[in-house]
Amino acid sequence: MIKAYVFPGQGSQFPGMGKEHYDENAFARRFFEHANDILGFKISDVMFNGSEEDLKQTNVTQPAIFLHSVIAYKMIDGANPHMVAGHSLGEFTALVVNGTLTFEDGLALVRVRATAMQKACEVQPTTMAAVLALADQESENICASIQQETGEIVVPANFNCPGQLVISGSIAGIDLACERMKAAGAKRAIKLPVGGAFHSPFMEPAKEELAKAIRSTTFHKPSCPVYQNVVARPVKDPEEIQQNLIDQLTGPVKWTQTIENMINDGANSFTEVGPGKVLQGLIAKINKSIPVESIN
Repeated sequence: MIKAYVFPGQGSQFPGMGKEHYDENAFARRFFEHANDILGFKISDVMFNGSEEDLKQTNVTQPAIFLHSVIAYKMIDGANPHMVAGHSLGEFTALVVNGTLTFEDGLALVRVRATAMQKACEVQPTTMAAVLALADQESENICASIQQETGEIVVPANFNCPGQLVISGSIAGIDLACERMKAAGAKRAIKLPVGGAFHSPFMEPAKEELAKAIRSTTFHKPSCPVYQNVVARPVKDPEEIQQNLIDQLTGPVKWTQTIENMINDGANSFTEVGPGKVLQGLIAKINKSIPVESIN
């Protein structure tokens, strides 16, 4: 049995997340308190008692999901992944799980990433949209043509599963892309309630800030390969992992390709670890024959 472990990204948060672990396990409580000390505020209070709106703030959401996912993984008896991957933010969790990063360094980088992304979102209004039931290549062509014709930035951001693509860009670019994609046969093309264009050139200021932090952090040799978002293939070289993690902020999340490559490389069971079951659903749409479980 070749086991693959995957970890969710932003959007999987929910009020009360992690409270069960905190209440029932002293080891988990120590992790929460340690994270509170590192971050300089009680993120546990926001996770357990905050509203949905409180948890949507990028500088809270990202460390909260990272923390929940790491603790949930630590609670698994006998976990021994042969390969790991994470969706966007979840890649940081994957790198802690396979030993590339310490928990402390992972959380510190996630804090830098979240703060930098929040600032980048405030520079100018941008957004994202979900496109359903349109071929990826068709969506890519439409994005490219809009940029060429109008100069508006609009790019594929998340290749989530066949028939589900998220695009990212300027508000005018996204509005035009939604119109053209529906005209091209998309079942839906609808703007998402997000405050910025993640995984697009609009994240360049955040990328520069994160790159400095990543370059000054020690990345260790991993215990198993991580399939990284921007290349969708296994990586074990610490320097390459660093560069791919930096490029991820402005590059697309190739999740469909990642899961397909993990399966091609022998993965015959997937375990999603962290809040929600988003990845479990995506993997089922990518390949119905592979068993997937969710642990949160």
